[in-house]
Amino acid sequence: MKYYITLSAFLLSFYSAAATTYVPAVTDSTLPTPQQVLGFQVGEWHARHDQIQRYFERLAAASGRAQLEVIGYTHEQRPLLQMIISSEQNLQRLDQIRQQHIAAARRGEELNSDAPVIIWLGYSVHGNEPSGANAAVLLAQYLAASDNEEVRNWLNNAVILLQPTLNPDGHDRFAIWANMHKGAAPVADPQHREHNEPWPNGRPNHYWFDLNRDWLLLQHPESRARIAQYQQWLPNVVGDYHEMGTNSSYFFQPGIPSRNYPLTPKRNFELTKALAKYHAAALDQAQQLYYTEESFDDFYVGKGSTYPDIQGSVGILFEQASSRGHLQDSINGPLSFSATIQNQLTTSLSTIRGAVDNRSALLSYQREFYKSAQQQAKNSKVKGYMLTESADQTRLAALLDVLQRHHVEVYQLNRDWQDESEKYPALNSYYVPLQQPQYRLIKAMFSTEKNFPDNTFYDVSAWTLPYAYNISFDSVNREPAQSNLTETWQTRPAAPASLPVGAYAYAFSWQDQQAPLLLQALLAEKLVVRSAMADFTARSGNNEVSLSAGTMVIAAGLQQQADWFDRLQRVQQRFTLPVQAISSGLTPQGSDLGSNNFAVISMPKVLLIAGPGISSTEAGEAWYNLERLAGVSPSIAEPQQLKQLDLTRYTHIVLPDGNYNGWNDADVNRLKQWLENGGVLWGHKRGAAWLAKAGLLNAGVWQGEEMSSLIPSHDLSYKDKESLAGKQRIAGAIYQAELDLSHPLTFGFTRSTVPVFKNSTLLLQPSAFPFVNVALYSTTPQLAGYTAAEYVPRISQSAVLLAHNVGKGRVIAMTDNPVFRGYFYGSSRLLVNALYLGSSFSTVVN
Repeated sequence: MKYYITLSAFLLSFYSAAATTYVPAVTDSTLPTPQQVLGFQVGEWHARHDQIQRYFERLAAASGRAQLEVIGYTHEQRPLLQMIISSEQNLQRLDQIRQQHIAAARRGEELNSDAPVIIWLGYSVHGNEPSGANAAVLLAQYLAASDNEEVRNWLNNAVILLQPTLNPDGHDRFAIWANMHKGAAPVADPQHREHNEPWPNGRPNHYWFDLNRDWLLLQHPESRARIAQYQQWLPNVVGDYHEMGTNSSYFFQPGIPSRNYPLTPKRNFELTKALAKYHAAALDQAQQLYYTEESFDDFYVGKGSTYPDIQGSVGILFEQASSRGHLQDSINGPLSFSATIQNQLTTSLSTIRGAVDNRSALLSYQREFYKSAQQQAKNSKVKGYMLTESADQTRLAALLDVLQRHHVEVYQLNRDWQDESEKYPALNSYYVPLQQPQYRLIKAMFSTEKNFPDNTFYDVSAWTLPYAYNISFDSVNREPAQSNLTETWQTRPAAPASLPVGAYAYAFSWQDQQAPLLLQALLAEKLVVRSAMADFTARSGNNEVSLSAGTMVIAAGLQQQADWFDRLQRVQQRFTLPVQAISSGLTPQGSDLGSNNFAVISMPKVLLIAGPGISSTEAGEAWYNLERLAGVSPSIAEPQQLKQLDLTRYTHIVLPDGNYNGWNDADVNRLKQWLENGGVLWGHKRGAAWLAKAGLLNAGVWQGEEMSSLIPSHDLSYKDKESLAGKQRIAGAIYQAELDLSHPLTFGFTRSTVPVFKNSTLLLQPSAFPFVNVALYSTTPQLAGYTAAEYVPRISQSAVLLAHNVGKGRVIAMTDNPVFRGYFYGSSRLLVNALYLGSSFSTVVN
């Protein structure tokens, strides 16, 4: 036994002795070192977020060059950190520097000749790309502790904003996995468990979202905290530190030149190339492999290296080959975790070096960026955009909130206004002028472009915010008078007045985004609720009120709880949605309240299938939106668990995009029996295609292979391979769906069209049976983003949403993801409706 203990101690000491000495090293400093605080050398273990936080706290407490802030909290309540590093003199006047910087950039005011450049360095937005977060520890130590002339010059001439872990929840998920599989001696075998994380892996955040796609969309607290700081500081340079495949080397921008966002000025790319020389020189000196211009693009403005480009900053993407653990074999030899950290440290320093050397050019560029934006807005035929929504103020407010967080100025119409033939009602219409500092960002937010010089995309080709929120918008060629506009808008109106006691029933509209949340809260309080299957009018006091299909009714005569009214009023006060008191069950128009045309509404008990084989991103989007937009926290089970599950516990099962081919006939029969007994089964994308393949959905499917065959591939050269692949995929475009507004699954929609997001070539074929086609693509469906012309006619012949009976149950299938990236509020209502109204229709197919 003693022999084994001695051997283990020897191996551990050997591993520690072989640890890397990072360059540059800090010497002769009284400040705490990472090893003193962490208990191990950086790179020896994967530092957890709390360990990084502890070091930053100790360093900030001991150094006059560093200030640490907690700028927010993740879903799992981990603090989001920002360390500001500069000279002691700069830190003493930090807010003055910030205000002068913003005034110079956005308002064109003069800057002092010694104004510092603002440098933002953000690390590991993908949690399983940890080299950046660990390098941030070394960088903070070096900047705070080094007393050489170069560092002093940097800190006198720069304010450095350092965010070490942009995704703490994902970071810890990965760090724990890598550490729990670390051997006494590192195992470099790529097949070793350490290098192969389980689903959903550490890349995403708590809800399995890719936070590097959320810079524009702002659906998560991590992004909102980050953008709040970005807009407060408006940095000149943004370093965005990532990892890529193990068999790669090191990438830094510029990326593929033909795939940049069109509104990014040419000067941005010139400055990117100027800074690239610093990275190249530093990596040359270290004799490290690297490349540029062959990967990645700067097109989607909602990711970390491109969001800055559309706001006068220079965003730079860094991608380090990943060890995905402590040591892994690669085509370039063994790749150690410490080596990946070293490269990220090297280019962090080269970013600072390049930014300080180019301080005047970067500051001048930013001022010119906003000055030219104002001039372009002045010369533009389009003067701004008008947003209008009358029925759903909550959904409108959600969009306006995102705009406001990006410092986009929005004005409410206080009087009706008309532009040519279009009329815009007061209070429900908002004007977004282009004549403002965020001109280019607004143009990007509202863009509906369909064709681009290079139609190959690393990410999406469309993200139009009003389409996502299903808010009507128009470009206008003249501006409303200033007297027509109110500068502020109220994001959350006051709670409604108390309800009158003793009414025959109470009712609320299903059109507002709050309605499902209110309904779920009422069901949780055990109130009995019915939903109107058609429009009707009712008496409320001395008035008649018009109520649309989907209206939720709480009839006094149906309630089982003695204190039901107190429960109703207590819940109602948590929301701003008006609740009508109805004085009689006899309606002037439409069905009386005792009619069977008021469907029973039950508390949904949802099972979400999520696990290996399922898209973690799309499963997470479904999970997040079920909670946020419906108030329903689903049970989550992996597909291989189906055999063991008691399906009778669930009213609904949701199949997001994924591979369900592992389910056999017995599994299909279990689902069919559950359906026939009254369950509601939802599937989208490959989940929908599987339902058709399994015979649970009566529909045909056009698979991706069939779509690809529509694009000619003969007479092509090898150099055309990438271009063909770009044409054959739909990277991400927005299409228009036509709704059957009489169908319960569309209740709450007020317009017969809704934008949907498409990033797959899979299509559902329309049903020949009546009443099955709930939504079809429009005859001219393409709203924004690139799609090969050969695909559009087939898409226009396809179905968006199909639904029919299976015994007592219902099966509902959607071609596209209704909750894409969490911000497609408009189409998300289709999934929400399936929870509450999924059993309220009847469509039999034979």
